[in-house]
Amino acid sequence: MTQLPEKPPSDWTQDITDGQKNYFTDDQFKEDVTEYNRRYLFWDELKYRIPNADQRKGAWAVMKLYRSMRQEHVSYPPLSLTYTIIAEIVKSLHMIDSYLTGNIRIHNKTIRLEKSYIINSFMEEAIASSILEGAATTRSIAKEMLRKGRKPRNSSEQMVLNNYEAMNFILEHRDDPLTPALILEIHRLITKGTIDRNAVGQFRTDNDIVVANPATGVVYHTPPDFQEIGMFIEGLCTFANQGGRDEDPGEDYIHPVIKGIILHFLIGYVHPFNDGNGRTARSLFYWYVLSRGYWLFEYMPISRIILRSKKKYSLAYLHTEYDEMDLTYFLLYNLSCINDAKKDLMQYLEEKQAEQIATKSIIRKIPDISQREGDILRTMMEQSDDYFTIREIMQQYNTVYETARTDLLHLADLGYILREKRGREFVFIFNEKSGQWNHNQKLKKATAPHSEKETP
Repeated sequence: MTQLPEKPPSDWTQDITDGQKNYFTDDQFKEDVTEYNRRYLFWDELKYRIPNADQRKGAWAVMKLYRSMRQEHVSYPPLSLTYTIIAEIVKSLHMIDSYLTGNIRIHNKTIRLEKSYIINSFMEEAIASSILEGAATTRSIAKEMLRKGRKPRNSSEQMVLNNYEAMNFILEHRDDPLTPALILEIHRLITKGTIDRNAVGQFRTDNDIVVANPATGVVYHTPPDFQEIGMFIEGLCTFANQGGRDEDPGEDYIHPVIKGIILHFLIGYVHPFNDGNGRTARSLFYWYVLSRGYWLFEYMPISRIILRSKKKYSLAYLHTEYDEMDLTYFLLYNLSCINDAKKDLMQYLEEKQAEQIATKSIIRKIPDISQREGDILRTMMEQSDDYFTIREIMQQYNTVYETARTDLLHLADLGYILREKRGREFVFIFNEKSGQWNHNQKLKKATAPHSEKETP
């Protein structure tokens, strides 16, 4: 984004009278304003819709008036934050509550969600979140590093590994209360080995930081004074810890997903670190929604959706800050990302359902292998040109080293995979000359396209 959006007029209340007059006397004006509010357009999005400057200010005044009548205030004393519950938000929250807390069913069958799906999702999230922050790597190279457990070759790969470890950390600590220490630990995990050692896991101690376009120098956001960070973070933790799962929601109830998005926004706004603020913000969102029982977010790499729409991500921040800290813009953007991530997940699970059927077919043909061994054999069959290490299988299927080793050796003893020594470790590859080859070749052709797609 090379140009900042135009800020709304601060004196909009002066145009309320004229705006309301047009609203109640001009049916077209009323219809347009209602539609603009339904879509929750920002001020500069009216420029080409209402060329006349006076009419535009009148329309904006009416829009702001009706928004203010429906606004919810956020209990976060350091800032005056509001948001408006509009139909699109209600629809999105209903979708989230319907899909992301219960069982997943496709074609009237409950899908068996494997631990390996979470591992893939965390890998995808780590990679996309890193690329968003400037990591110079590709998805395939980064994922190969994570799968095979090799050491990072540069700071970009280190950033990916850090994010992956941080995702596992927040999953382990999802039931902990949010504290400044927890935030600092997440930041430490995310930034170790990639930024100045003295800044890792530490709040910034100066104001030598702005959010700007690195190419043009255009400043998007100037964070609060570093001396106020402690106040902002303490308030953020208090806000996050209010209204736990078992507490009476009371009058200040905020839907958990909305609250998680607000935490995301606040870290980005306060910018408490010299670097790693975006990654920390997105990690805190995951920590919060997982802590509130939205377990299916474990399978949804939302940063991959954000990566597809980086300009809209930046605008969501700016529109909120420019329009009197109205969070509705940021909520709508993030909810649309969640909805797109859910669609990706449903497509992914349909593919996995087909893979589960293929695994069952393999097990029927080879009755003396386990479900996991069937999954391993199917995976190796689909990627028959690639080799697998014990540690890779251990990580992918969430087993201990000895279990992964035993599975691979059993399949090798049966003749379905080959074992080779490369360097100081054994690697395993699918044996295309095995007795199952003709049968498995058909399965490979049926499932191979799935392995080429981006998967959670």
